[in-house]
Amino acid sequence: MQKTMLTSAIDGAKIIALSAAPEDAPRGGVVVIQEIFGLTDHIAEMCQVFADAGYAAIAPGLFDRVEKDFHAAHDPDGIKKGIGAVMASPWPQVVSDIQAAIDALPQPVYVTGFCYGGAATWMATAQCTGLKAASCFYGRLIADLTDNKPRVPVMLHYGARDTSIPPEYIERVRLAAPDSPLYLYDAGHGFCRAGSHDYDAASRELAVKRTLDWFARWR
Repeated sequence: MQKTMLTSAIDGAKIIALSAAPEDAPRGGVVVIQEIFGLTDHIAEMCQVFADAGYAAIAPGLFDRVEKDFHAAHDPDGIKKGIGAVMASPWPQVVSDIQAAIDALPQPVYVTGFCYGGAATWMATAQCTGLKAASCFYGRLIADLTDNKPRVPVMLHYGARDTSIPPEYIERVRLAAPDSPLYLYDAGHGFCRAGSHDYDAASRELAVKRTLDWFARWR
């Protein structure tokens, strides 16, 4: 795992990113988009998962303008800090930062993200260029962003026991993207993040496999 710098076109800002490279020539690239907690060990681990699958992976630090090397703890104060960073990061800026990550990767390029990153992934499918497909993990905010229509194939993953995302939100997303695979797992929110009280290894393994198969389908 390495740290690199990306330049966002919207304001020329230099932002930190994590990157992971496969052992052999990459079969493409994957942008991995953070939760509200920043470029955590979880995001680094997910970058490595995609690198191990043969992709070059980059995770842009979307809150780098708020605080260099932004990190927030997984507690009420950390959640408050993360939500503040979300509010200080308008979507045009976020999309531009994701575009910088896309442009830094070898084609074909895919995008995935977790929680807040799931919603940012959805926005990228609607507004970024150079993408082949996407996989969104438990993005609560997607239900409020359905006017932004994906321009590439998108897959969606939610926890059936996720108390932070009401069923009607998931149904709203399903109706907005009727041709997109949408999977419910017997898990809560954040089921991909080791250490989370809702972490579920079996659900994560299945969701990652589905994501890799999905990306391979759209080469």
